Amino acid sequence: MGRVLRGFAHYPRALPIGIFVAIAALTAVGVWAIEKSQTQARVNELQQIATAASSALERRANANTAYLRAGAALLATQPEISAPMFQTFVGQLRLDANFRGAEGIGWAARVDSAEIPAFEARMREIGADSFTVHPLPRSDQAYAVPVTFLQPLTERNRRALGFNMFSERIRRAAMLEAERQSRPTASGKVVLVQEGQEEAMPGFLSYMPVFEVNAADGTRRLKGYVYSPFNAQDFLESALEGELPNRAHIQLYDGDIQPDNLLAELRVGETGGESLTTRVNVGNREWTMRVQSLKSSMLSEIAVIVLLAGLVVATLALAIAWLLTRQAADARQVIGILEEQAAIRNSLTRELNHRVKNTLANVLSIVSLTRRRASDLDSFATSLDGRIRALSATHDLLTQSEWGTTPVRSVIEVEMAPYALGRESIVEMQGPPVDLAPNDALSLGLAIHELATNAAKFGALSVPDGRVEVVWDLVSDNLVRVRWQESGGPTVPQDRPRGFGTELIEKIVAHELRNPVDLVFEPGGVRCTMLIPVRTRSEFMIRARRDADRVKKD
Repeated sequence: MGRVLRGFAHYPRALPIGIFVAIAALTAVGVWAIEKSQTQARVNELQQIATAASSALERRANANTAYLRAGAALLATQPEISAPMFQTFVGQLRLDANFRGAEGIGWAARVDSAEIPAFEARMREIGADSFTVHPLPRSDQAYAVPVTFLQPLTERNRRALGFNMFSERIRRAAMLEAERQSRPTASGKVVLVQEGQEEAMPGFLSYMPVFEVNAADGTRRLKGYVYSPFNAQDFLESALEGELPNRAHIQLYDGDIQPDNLLAELRVGETGGESLTTRVNVGNREWTMRVQSLKSSMLSEIAVIVLLAGLVVATLALAIAWLLTRQAADARQVIGILEEQAAIRNSLTRELNHRVKNTLANVLSIVSLTRRRASDLDSFATSLDGRIRALSATHDLLTQSEWGTTPVRSVIEVEMAPYALGRESIVEMQGPPVDLAPNDALSLGLAIHELATNAAKFGALSVPDGRVEVVWDLVSDNLVRVRWQESGGPTVPQDRPRGFGTELIEKIVAHELRNPVDLVFEPGGVRCTMLIPVRTRSEFMIRARRDADRVKKD
């Protein structure tokens, strides 16, 4: 737990984002549960629709079957079936709404192949002027079953008169099955002759065989069929009228679900939801009915409400958590600033103590050496004043850089300013940009001061034609070489006594720079070479070391 809290402290944005993600996840789970229950509800609704639709179709089929059974019972008792008698029979049935979807009721007599011409003649005699049996039976077929009567005799139904239904494979199979079982049997998918074109909407026929019984031996012979032709789409719409909710799409197939087997469909919208299939028995034939729910929106209304509410709550929680964590972060930042300021103040105090001790040590060394070399009070004061001023000038540079690094050129320019003022041509300085640490800059400034003072008294700066050249270059990444060379001045005596400046440079400066100083009094002029370390800030600043240590700990 503590590790988690520390993690939130380092990453304050993680807490509000975590709260938002948690609430969003709970909302997503809720929406998923709601959608799952809605899906199950739609499946249950489809099951109810499928049950109701299949019952309606079977009721309509059973009603049609009842009419055909009644017709078969009546026609089986008649020695001869005439047009008026059949018309009277159909009229007495008083077909009601249960017979909607059918083209009517028809009679198709069995006619032996040899009797077809005589049959056609009798039909013309009773008023069917252009009656012909078509197509004629094949040589392997013993009889034809032409449409003889069809009521009501509409213009559409007139097209079917004389059509030999036994010549077509699907109709023939249904008639043979009806004869075998002696019960109403529906055919497969066909295009009714009434439609007049092969591309018309599909339909089916329901056949009931009519037999005549031989009283002598009790055998029976097929007399014909009483049948009903149906447009499949009309049959489906009439059967389900008023019972189909507007939340489902129904397709009716003759057999398996295949595009070629589609009989009819009721489309009330775009599909895309759940679906189920069920079997429907119509006229002793199994059909397949597929019920599909309509394509709905991505989410239900309840799920959308829950989702919006969850997003609102998550957003509010995010805003509140963000404000609280921001306040906590600001508070931690203020505390951190105060702690850093206190640490800086302590570091500056330690640095100041360190600098003051170093400076006082240099001053004491200068005073001690000056006192040993001074012959009187005035010379002591003059020498001491110049050297203290050299330290002060370098200190001013260090103050301007906030006791950071100081360029070599700046140190040399400050110390040479009193001698090069108005006489730039006699002092030449050249070298790359190199920065020195504070203590190293003080030592270099003190050495340049001593060399310049000596040159002004006895060397190149004491005569108009004298020149001083100060050149520096990097020996390595952490070491710079500074060379002092005088020329054009008085000849330097080789037996001259060693003075304070020599001891100051060779002892104090060399000690502070941690490298020997090569000071040579050549006849042509003084030459001095110093090696000065080039250090990074972390090597000489307490605050920098403390910051580096803190970064490592983090």
